[in-house]
Amino acid sequence: MSVIPFDQREGYIWFDGQIVPWTDAKVHVLTHGLHYGSCVFEGERAYGGHVFKSTEHSERLHKSANIMDFEIPFSVAELDEAKQKVLLLNNMKDAYVRPVAWRGSEMMAVSAQRSTIHVAIAVWEWPSMFDVETKMKGIKLDMADYRRPDPMTAPSDAKAAGLYMICTISKHRAEKKGFADALMLDWQGRVAECTGANVFFTRDGQIHTPIADCFLDGITRRTTIDLAKRRGLDVIERRILPDELPSFNECFITGTAAEVTPVSQIADHVFHPGNITRTLVEDYSAEVQPKAAAA
Repeated sequence: MSVIPFDQREGYIWFDGQIVPWTDAKVHVLTHGLHYGSCVFEGERAYGGHVFKSTEHSERLHKSANIMDFEIPFSVAELDEAKQKVLLLNNMKDAYVRPVAWRGSEMMAVSAQRSTIHVAIAVWEWPSMFDVETKMKGIKLDMADYRRPDPMTAPSDAKAAGLYMICTISKHRAEKKGFADALMLDWQGRVAECTGANVFFTRDGQIHTPIADCFLDGITRRTTIDLAKRRGLDVIERRILPDELPSFNECFITGTAAEVTPVSQIADHVFHPGNITRTLVEDYSAEVQPKAAAA
């Protein structure tokens, strides 16, 4: 099946406050964001024409930019409004939403304090990938060679483009070996996250997840923790060592693209997606759907 490249699709993109035809949303090859990684972004999802937790994502985009030492030239409210406008113009209900901000072409050196900050928002179709029964079979993860960096060596609290370089490499290596993704350890050899999703485990009716202090504390992660607590489930955020993997019963990952996805295997360790995972898969699916207005 042929896939249309993202630069050749039809539709509209919000670019620096203006709506432009999709194929006209271009940047120059000599752009600081490309050469030096001075770029931040968000991964969001629209359900029924509404972006789930849009404001929370816009606030995080601003935070990421501040960590990267630049300011988004549009307010949180303006970004939220722009997302909805782009969805409407592209006639999309269930879609992936990608806001991105980067330093422009005024300066091509490590220092780029006088560069213009550009912002764009694009959307594309992204329906739920599996029904619940298919999803409950679980995906298989490899163990990544690269580790999440020490937060004293990288801006780990930012959703910054440069932090995903080792994620792409790790996912490619996993896919070549027949896995769907890879589990990454942190710089001290403790369980961290997958290449683009947070990870959870269950044991004795409790949920365990790594402390998010050297990788992104995902919005889907926080939503899932809240949903679990609403169910009266204990959620323990702690250091998890790879040696503990055989002691867990269930495993699942969370993220904008993944939503809540069960895991059946990590390297040689087998998991059995069960009641806790199924409950959270279903609760998350219900949570993201736009709530009907009260009569």
